[in-house]
Amino acid sequence: MDESELLPIRNFLAEIAPFNELPAELLEECSRNVSIGYYSKVSGSVPLSSENPMLYIVRSGAFEVRNAEGELLDRLGAGDYFGFPSLMSGESISNKVLILEDGLVYHLTLSLFEKLRAGCRAFDRFFNRAYAKRLRHQKASHNVALMTANRISSLMVMAPVSVDHKTPVCDAAKLMRKHRVSSALVIDNQKLVGILTDRDLRNRVLAEGLNGNVPVYQAMTSAPVTIDGNALVFEAMLQMSQHNIHHLPVLENGNPVGMVTSTDIIRSQSSQPIFLIGEIERQQDVASLIHVSKQIPLLLQNLISADARAEEIGRILTSVTDALTRRLIQLNQALLGEPPIAFCWLAFGSQGRQDQMACSDQDNGLLLAKEPDAAATAYFDALTHAVCSGLNDCGYVFCPGDIMAQNPAWRMSLENWQQKFSGWVNTPEPKALMHASIFFDMRCVFGPESLFKALQNQVLANTCDNDIFLAALAGNALSESPPLGFFRQFVLERDGSEEKGIDLKHRGSVLINDIARVYALSAGITEVNTAKRIRVLIAQGILTRKDGLNLADALEFIAHMRLANQGRQYENREALSNYLRPQALSSLMRHQLRDAFKVVHDAQAALKLKFMRSF
Repeated sequence: MDESELLPIRNFLAEIAPFNELPAELLEECSRNVSIGYYSKVSGSVPLSSENPMLYIVRSGAFEVRNAEGELLDRLGAGDYFGFPSLMSGESISNKVLILEDGLVYHLTLSLFEKLRAGCRAFDRFFNRAYAKRLRHQKASHNVALMTANRISSLMVMAPVSVDHKTPVCDAAKLMRKHRVSSALVIDNQKLVGILTDRDLRNRVLAEGLNGNVPVYQAMTSAPVTIDGNALVFEAMLQMSQHNIHHLPVLENGNPVGMVTSTDIIRSQSSQPIFLIGEIERQQDVASLIHVSKQIPLLLQNLISADARAEEIGRILTSVTDALTRRLIQLNQALLGEPPIAFCWLAFGSQGRQDQMACSDQDNGLLLAKEPDAAATAYFDALTHAVCSGLNDCGYVFCPGDIMAQNPAWRMSLENWQQKFSGWVNTPEPKALMHASIFFDMRCVFGPESLFKALQNQVLANTCDNDIFLAALAGNALSESPPLGFFRQFVLERDGSEEKGIDLKHRGSVLINDIARVYALSAGITEVNTAKRIRVLIAQGILTRKDGLNLADALEFIAHMRLANQGRQYENREALSNYLRPQALSSLMRHQLRDAFKVVHDAQAALKLKFMRSF
């Protein structure tokens, strides 16, 4: 191809995303290696081959992409693409591309497409997002939504390729080629110490001019991000997105048992929550964030319809809240400038525990690295008011008790927060105990983890084995009881309407949260999610396996009933609440709910016996 033919191709590619992000040498190579096809409307459709998949770049004309059922997925014109789903997933082509107007199309081979993805992060990110968008239009949205609640263990590659840390990189590369994988785990004395990827070989060996005899440990990525095999697919997607990585070693009891890649996840057809978070991260102003946040109620409804576990729904919804919070902070920092001192945005209550459901309000605060001067005080006052207002506009209403970062009372230095918690612990008055149910379930959403740990460690040091505080906290946890009366009949109360019901939140879930919190604070456990706290309590022998599992089952069942009830309210266009009308339950469900409340009753009795025996 001579220069006169090459120039229009190069100029066209240089003006369209994501080719305009390519380094000059890759753009040049791409321009020289595209082939050109002309497609006539008379032909009806573009002949696509699963044996020879390509990226098709529309130069002119108009096309339609339809799935096997004939449903419209996309309409394309100049500067648009098709063919990338099969390139990304490795699966056979199932869609059909119809020719609406005669067109000229550039073709890129699979090998060249992969080279461009490997050589330019922006190019790779663009097509990952394009593929994600295409998935959202697939017909089986219910099944796709359910996929994110699957476990990583259902996707991971078992017995992944691994090498000793002293293995020469050339031998490691040959092993990767033999097994047709793009990464290998690096092991030292049976422990995972790193991961070697194609990117490492390119950037740390070839680009540095090293020979193939250097040991793997000189080229690997040390201390790689990992994930537990019991984690959700959604959580793996979130990890990859946050750390900009494509490989996650999977651990079980600290030992590597598998590997999951971004390609594995793409092939699993995973969906909505991660894409909603991606949309949140891409918004450039608060108005756009508010618009995106309107999808959250539908996300909740989809998860309820998919019959996902209540614990998983809580984690997913909280991850969305976290993403909104972080993006609001970032957008307002762009307006206000860099913060004068380091800070952590703290989430308390349900967001802190990662068990948010419908009707969540705000509970947050700000932890500052040091005491602010007048200028810093003004900066954080503006920042917190903007973020809290943004969250309110996104559906997370202002806290009725004003426990928010915009309140100067909950915007303090590390030293002042430590003094505040010490006061609550050492003088456990009624108000301090009320605060314990909110503030002692805290988590860092934004900011340096080390700053947050300095606060959390001091709090746990004060509460661990503090008999007076724990007795008072246990007493506060026993101030409410499950809604069971004589003969195990439900005790009903009004929710502000004429009809009576069962308050599943305050007479169910909250009581279990309170029980788990007392045990966790007594043992210095850092987990704040109630289900995770219970699992640690079982592992440490603080709760018997039987009692712990019963309490965990009761927590899940009551939360599931609460979600199912809110799902029905949503479908019937009723105001969402935590009140369940018993007449809506079958006799079997009533029996199971009574059993769950009985477990809570027995756990309260055990709590009283353990922590209030001498008081």
